[in-house]
Amino acid sequence: MGDGPLPTTFRDETLRSEMLVRSQSMVARYVDGETLIVPANAKMGDLATVFSFNGTGAWIWEMLETSRSVSQLAKALATEFQVESSRAEQDVVEFVSEMKAVGLVEIAAGAAMAGD
Repeated sequence: MGDGPLPTTFRDETLRSEMLVRSQSMVARYVDGETLIVPANAKMGDLATVFSFNGTGAWIWEMLETSRSVSQLAKALATEFQVESSRAEQDVVEFVSEMKAVGLVEIAAGAAMAGD
């Protein structure tokens, strides 16, 4: 096996099956119609660690208060925002991948134990 990154299709398939939840080390604040996410341990004035979500991103963040898979999120998003299922899944995979990469979401505790 090579040392490079996993192929996108494999990574996406793995992500689709994981049960994810938002990180408990983050704090959300709603300011002027935007959802701002800040690490709970961030120093005052450290704006490099503030994340801002639009309406759809904020909706996904709210949905991740309880553990959900990407497939569950995509299905709910398609219904909520009346978009095609394939488009919803593509968008959710991309957004959740980005959130996972910066530590905003993590594998749900129960799901991590079940996989061990």
